[in-house]
Amino acid sequence: MESKKTVIIGATPNQSRYAYFAAERLTSNGHTIVPVGIKKGEVIGEPILDLRQLPNIPDVDTVTLYLSERNQENWEEYILNLKPKRIIFNPGAENPSLFEKAQKEGIEAMDACTLVMLSANTY
Repeated sequence: MESKKTVIIGATPNQSRYAYFAAERLTSNGHTIVPVGIKKGEVIGEPILDLRQLPNIPDVDTVTLYLSERNQENWEEYILNLKPKRIIFNPGAENPSLFEKAQKEGIEAMDACTLVMLSANTY
């Protein structure tokens, strides 16, 4: 399986959160992760990049979102400017407005669960 560089937006060092589980599963499945969020710390040895600094991340395959729709508002332009091939709106992160904007930019948008996709080999 080819490695897909995945930006985890809403990353957290809290090991009981789904964003952390996704980082573990993505890494164990051979994908490169780039954790981005407002929490300081590390995820699977990778430093969490500060979302407020709008880090430049080249060659993004997938953005997987772990922010509620309300908390995505300030970051929509940044997310789209990463030019990912796809955006996964995990449960609780569904956002019809950003979904539609992504599709208009030619980005595949999906309401799905990264963990389920990895388990089903559909990632």
